[in-house]
Amino acid sequence: MRALSRTITLLAAIAALTIPTANAQAAPGPFGNPGDILTMPLQNALKALPVQAEDRTGYQRTSFKHWTDADKDGCNTRAEVLKAEAFSTPEQGPKCKLSGGEWYSAYDNQYLDAPGKLDVDHRVPLAEAWDSGAGEWTAKEREAYANDLGDDRSLIAVSAKTNRSKADQDPSTWMPPFAGDRCEYITDWIAVKVRWQLTIDPSEESALSENAATCPNAPVKVTLAR
Repeated sequence: MRALSRTITLLAAIAALTIPTANAQAAPGPFGNPGDILTMPLQNALKALPVQAEDRTGYQRTSFKHWTDADKDGCNTRAEVLKAEAFSTPEQGPKCKLSGGEWYSAYDNQYLDAPGKLDVDHRVPLAEAWDSGAGEWTAKEREAYANDLGDDRSLIAVSAKTNRSKADQDPSTWMPPFAGDRCEYITDWIAVKVRWQLTIDPSEESALSENAATCPNAPVKVTLAR
């Protein structure tokens, strides 16, 4: 009965807070249809995420085709993020080879002066996405997730050191070493999970709740990707 009550409450909250786009079709996931726009306070967004155990059965990184060049301009997704996030524009050579430029790595509060010093991080790692529902997606959906330039919160340029420290961990086992970035990290993590209609596991829910309680309960606006 408690589980049923929770489900009814969450569905009511989503219905009240969702701002659907025109021509919405039947919902393929708990939040709605691709293209629907949701706006809700951070705490409500977190509470609306479905909670269930993770399953990594069958996961391979190659299941997510990433760093593609969707617009065929010669620059792949990684380069597009680096260009967009540079506060001092890098030089672009043949085949979109970048040199120079300057970036800020929010995870560790560091300034970096060369593209090779940065990784482009999937805010919610590919393995975590698989665990949380992407294992049931089509290959095209996983490719779209891995190259999501439609929401600035999905991908972020950070120092290679912090990205590799994070690896495929979720907030229950890893948080940005720079405390000043943690609220943004938590908010963006929740936004990406909502955008792609992914689940969270119990330990992840606990960590997100604990950290979100110390952050502003500001509205989070998300356009559903699937």
